[in-house]
Amino acid sequence: MSAVSYQAASIPLRLAGAGMIVALPVLAVERLDDVALGGALTGAALFPAVIAAPLVGTVLDRVRRPRRLLVGAAFTTAVAFAVAAFLGEVPTPLIVALLLMAGLATPVYMGGMSSFVTSAIPEPGRAYAQDSLSYTVASIAGPALVGLALVVGGARTAMLAMAVLALIGAVGSLSLAMQARPTPTVGVLQTVVAGITHLVRHRPLAVVTSAGTLSQVAGGAAGVAAISLSVQRWGSTAAAAWILTAFAVGGLLGALAVAVRRWTHRSPAWTMGAAYVATGAVLLVAVPDLGIVVTVVAFAVAGVFTAPATAAMLLLRDQESPAAVRSQVFTIGAGLRSAAAAVGAVLAGAASGLGASWLVAGIAAVWIGSGLLLRLFPARDGG
Repeated sequence: MSAVSYQAASIPLRLAGAGMIVALPVLAVERLDDVALGGALTGAALFPAVIAAPLVGTVLDRVRRPRRLLVGAAFTTAVAFAVAAFLGEVPTPLIVALLLMAGLATPVYMGGMSSFVTSAIPEPGRAYAQDSLSYTVASIAGPALVGLALVVGGARTAMLAMAVLALIGAVGSLSLAMQARPTPTVGVLQTVVAGITHLVRHRPLAVVTSAGTLSQVAGGAAGVAAISLSVQRWGSTAAAAWILTAFAVGGLLGALAVAVRRWTHRSPAWTMGAAYVATGAVLLVAVPDLGIVVTVVAFAVAGVFTAPATAAMLLLRDQESPAAVRSQVFTIGAGLRSAAAAVGAVLAGAASGLGASWLVAGIAAVWIGSGLLLRLFPARDGG
């Protein structure tokens, strides 16, 4: 039941976060016919998470009752999303302020929560496989639920649904096991510095963080690449939906597979590197125009390998982080990956004129490069 209790708290919260990214821009257009405002509101909800990640992680590492912070973050998110649903009737500055607060709370359940997963699921390998499954389900189902809500009741209904999910996550968090770290012996600033220093100077963790961040440049570019493939090869954007759905379903199948059983006895560093290389290598099949079926299958198979890479990355963060800065390592890592995905999307858009095949080849090369970075991981763990 420990896995069930963790997923009951983590999945709804992460669903809400993933869905909000889709719902907010649509809400701004639907209510105020303002595309720019939609982007600004989404930015208000996202950017604080990147900036606040080190401090939020430090607080999680220091507080005696980290579960209270998680519950508070979940309730803050629920309130912000619920009020934002009434854009056009509630003063926009109030909505911006609440979304900024929700953004500050995001690292608690996107990164920080992961650092406590072994409190709920004691076996680390299984724990981080379950956490990878949580992220994967949220990334797929969050936007899908928003799409359904948009059809049924519009953008306001979608945002209210995300608020309800955050509230469900808050309730689920009330009974979640989150064991406090050892009592800190230094101040907050020293802890922040210690965490960042460890992240940069501890070679195993620096390699894992670099590879995980670089891989998200490719992940963020994948959506643009799918659209480019669809338009240039088949004359419309319709095929992009099939390509992205295949990639997402592949990721879900991979996450389910690693959550159910352990498939290799190789080290997590080897698993992470091999999975990234496999992701990129399979995507190379989609570089030549071999037809829509081959392209969709290539993206689906590539997606399968993303899940074991994520599970291994999370496990390595845990293994290579001292308890005093563990949450900080997780929150900074999550923030860097989010920022890298945004950079990837921008770069892919700028490079779209080169042609879809070159874009896919570049994305594949980035994933392969991410995997090869793991060759720099020290071999002391038998990998």
